[in-house]
Amino acid sequence: MKVGDVDVRRIGLGTNRLTHTRENVALIRAAVAAGVQMIDTAHLYTGGQSEQTIGEALSPVPDGCVVATKGGFGGAGRGRPEVLREEIEESLRGLRTDTITLYYLHRVDPQTPLEESLAAMKEDQDRGRIRHIGISEVGIEQIERARKVVTVVAVQNQYNLAERKYDSVVDYCEREGIVFVPFYPLRAGRSAAVDEIARRHHATPAQVMLAWLLHRSPVMLPIPGTLSLEHMKENLGALKIQLTKPEYESLSG
Repeated sequence: MKVGDVDVRRIGLGTNRLTHTRENVALIRAAVAAGVQMIDTAHLYTGGQSEQTIGEALSPVPDGCVVATKGGFGGAGRGRPEVLREEIEESLRGLRTDTITLYYLHRVDPQTPLEESLAAMKEDQDRGRIRHIGISEVGIEQIERARKVVTVVAVQNQYNLAERKYDSVVDYCEREGIVFVPFYPLRAGRSAAVDEIARRHHATPAQVMLAWLLHRSPVMLPIPGTLSLEHMKENLGALKIQLTKPEYESLSG
């Protein structure tokens, strides 16, 4: 699938617990070597250490790899243009790059119009410091407002087997050709159906939950977080699982 202008595999890596250690720098490099092409971080993750770790591991970012980050999280006032500009500067430094491939508005600020936040991000896009723009935890009306200001290439909302309040957003993104990035893709918990299908496919329950997401929509790109190279490779294995229609429907309930 394409994220903006970059072809990537449909399972990425979330890094919200990534701290700046030698082991974690090695983990990021190993993840890319194993085939991960989408690495997701944010300005706030581990106080900036997540971005710093990725920057040390991947500067310059290899061709065919997307490092996505976010700014504007924390409630009222965090989406103000001056706040976003400062966070973009810090993300550029942490990631050791001149251009962020994908930058999300992490949350819509209740006190700042969505359009003002995105206009500030577009300024940096026009300057070549951001290549593509996304938004997070939004509904269809907010996405449509955003698209009047910028080209939205990705939407990142919480979504998994158990949490499906954004079903209509997934369908909208599929119709419009926007990548849908579900965060917390494995927070659904196990069930008898998941366990049975996992046994049938000689897979793990986590792989089955990821396979369900991949089956749900062709624009789906899960970003399960892990600090384990073994688990990361296990997650990539979900790409090989083809659920039957009855299996998908039994999981969908």
